[in-house]
Amino acid sequence: MTTSEDALDDPAAGAVAGPAPGRAPVLRGQGPAVAVIALGGAVGALARYAAGLGWTTGPSAFPWTTLLINVVGCAVIGAFLVVVTEGRPAHPLLRPFFGTGVLGGFTTFSTYAVDIRRLLEAGRLGPGLAYLGLTLLGALGAVWAAATLTRRLIHRGGAR
Repeated sequence: MTTSEDALDDPAAGAVAGPAPGRAPVLRGQGPAVAVIALGGAVGALARYAAGLGWTTGPSAFPWTTLLINVVGCAVIGAFLVVVTEGRPAHPLLRPFFGTGVLGGFTTFSTYAVDIRRLLEAGRLGPGLAYLGLTLLGALGAVWAAATLTRRLIHRGGAR
């Protein structure tokens, strides 16, 4: 009996060993990006954890900490992406490290979904819907405002 691992290693088992002819392996050359994303994710998750410790909310309380984390993270990503795409050239691993890793680990939209469910299951329809709307509008507004302000600052500085 062959396992799926055997089939990948043994062409006689019915699978082609390695990538298809003319096709590069999926992860070739992506190791550094994957590594910096993982490192950045750990940094961002630790920052989020620290924020949660610094401003705790009880299980029945409105999730202000998560709301603030997500809005702040969105503002930072709005500014950051303008800087790295329209500002000075940056190291190619900066965007995956900070944009995907740190900010992806810091923001917590999965907790946002769990918090909404928790509020609704507790019969707190008003706070649940308010949280749903505040986070959505706050996050989108923060990205837009930070990107707009950063773009103006960059182009004003570049015009001199």
